[in-house]
Amino acid sequence: AMKKGGKEKKWNPQVADNKEARFNFEVVEKLECGIQLQGTEVKSARAGKMNIKDGYARIDPDGQLRLINVHIAKHFTTGGWFQHEEVRPRVLLAHKTEIQKFSKQLSIKGLTLVPLRAYFNEFGYLKVEIGLCKGKNQGDKRDTIKKRETGRETKRELKAAGY
Repeated sequence: AMKKGGKEKKWNPQVADNKEARFNFEVVEKLECGIQLQGTEVKSARAGKMNIKDGYARIDPDGQLRLINVHIAKHFTTGGWFQHEEVRPRVLLAHKTEIQKFSKQLSIKGLTLVPLRAYFNEFGYLKVEIGLCKGKNQGDKRDTIKKRETGRETKRELKAAGY
């Protein structure tokens, strides 16, 4: 954690970010989850070798929240025997009530669970933020682009005006 005015070094705990998801989906609700990993997975994640772009989460019939299709690279200094599978379903840890709430909302058509970002919290645990997302249609995407560009233009104009 940063102290106010402290000369502490900036610590960027973010491991993976899913910008594409934020563009393709409208995030209805977010939830921070823990994730069950093997040792080599944690090490690779610390090295930033995690890709959540094609991932999604689902709730299994047994009520377990799982992260699917997320790629964590093999750890480079570890021998093959102890390695993890790069893409395997990984259990996400959340409170039962949270999972049940999401499960109810998922039964409404058109919502998906998408990993938005992965980061280490201040206690050094890897967290995955999942979002309950609604697919955007072309129009929404255009709006997103428009907003982004308007923002850029405004910044540019302010800069030109010397602000």
